[in-house]
Amino acid sequence: MVEPARDGRVQKGNETRRLVLARAVRIASVEGLAGLSLGRLATELELSKSGVFALFGSKEELQLATVRAAQRIYRSTVIEPVEQVPPGVAQLWKLAETWLEYSRTRVFAGGCFFYAVGAEFDAQPGRIRDAMAESSLVWHRIVLDLLEAARGVGELRPDSDLEQLAFELLAFLEYANAMSLLHDDDVPYTRARRSILLLLRSEAVDESLLPAA
Repeated sequence: MVEPARDGRVQKGNETRRLVLARAVRIASVEGLAGLSLGRLATELELSKSGVFALFGSKEELQLATVRAAQRIYRSTVIEPVEQVPPGVAQLWKLAETWLEYSRTRVFAGGCFFYAVGAEFDAQPGRIRDAMAESSLVWHRIVLDLLEAARGVGELRPDSDLEQLAFELLAFLEYANAMSLLHDDDVPYTRARRSILLLLRSEAVDESLLPAA
């Protein structure tokens, strides 16, 4: 049986960890993971630096925990809503709209967390880069799985090049995110939405399954 005092300490530790990671994700999406430090987070959140250090142990562990926290937010915001839609081109369209909305509404203060942090670490070997590379592969696999499912139910042309489709779809999404941030403008989302719609309609067996271009 867990002692009440210990149970209370564990609960408080978990709450503090969630609080720290929420702030860390926000900072990292704008300033990068390099902008994180245990001392900074403790100061900003008015916490004990030793207490924050005890939760993570090192800056690298804090960075990795921040990536994992961002992954959980991303999954609940972008992926889970799409999983509620039956396989097909409508599900692919839902993915595009959900992702563009995720970026446009700044679920992460700096736009897409993974675009920002991926650019920060893509040329820096180490555990952070490995985690970002793995996250990128998982995301690519999710998109491919949705494309394969759409072809499997007969809604994408049998000869569709799914790897090429995934590449183009992701390129439109990421470019919209980058240009919107750089120019503080929503127009890139409108253009990406139209480009993705035209792309999907060109590969769909029945264009009427998608909105009009």
